[in-house]
Amino acid sequence: MTPPRIAPVEPPYLESMQQDFDRVMRGLPPLNIFRTVAHNPRVLSRMVAGGLLDKGSISLRQRELVILRICARCRAEYEWGVHVAAYGAKAQFTPEQVAATVHGDAAAPVWSGEERLLIGLCDTLQQRQEVDDALWAELSAVFSPAQLIELLMLAGFYLMVSCVVKATRIEHQPGTPRFPPPN
Repeated sequence: MTPPRIAPVEPPYLESMQQDFDRVMRGLPPLNIFRTVAHNPRVLSRMVAGGLLDKGSISLRQRELVILRICARCRAEYEWGVHVAAYGAKAQFTPEQVAATVHGDAAAPVWSGEERLLIGLCDTLQQRQEVDDALWAELSAVFSPAQLIELLMLAGFYLMVSCVVKATRIEHQPGTPRFPPPN
């Protein structure tokens, strides 16, 4: 295991930091990612304020599918595991679906037609940071403009989070799963 490049801050925390932790963690201890980003309290505040984990224009399941797929495609195991642990059951993902976020493709039989479009969107954005006209037409037939904007911003946010997690080598969060082995 490679040590983190930036060690998470340790308590006692600055009051402003603790307020940001409380806002995002709702009484639970702060995750390693937040404690690492806290080296720059201004960036932590912006990150916490800019989160997209509230009730939005897409369902919790759609949101978490996008997050899991982007993190898996970026090989950001830390963030993928945090979201599987925190939201996998709430999003009603089966073990096969969780594994397919890492090893499957959009055609995997575990996904609905709408979910296949989301997997395709994530794969395309992660690979090319672009969406071709054919995929856009399919997405536009299913999702409203408000939903499309949310999906794009969510994918972009978790591309950024994946970069931070991997570049700083944040230590795996205890109690969260690791990527499943390939079948």
